[in-house]
Amino acid sequence: MKIFGIILIVIGIIMFIITGVSYTSEETIVDAGPLELSAEQEKEVNWPPYAGGAAVIAGIALVALSRKG
Repeated sequence: MKIFGIILIVIGIIMFIITGVSYTSEETIVDAGPLELSAEQEKEVNWPPYAGGAAVIAGIALVALSRKG
């Protein structure tokens, strides 16, 4: 349980520093027999800063509870 708490703290700190991730995906636009047109689109996944704070708080709570028990 202590290790999971430490992992949550690290993930929460990373979520504070990096507020989102972008990636490129290739999508097929037209697929008509032998003719196929595709395009690359950049997509983003963003999360709010309070999600990182919640992860840090939960991690600290897990570490504190594992020391008592």
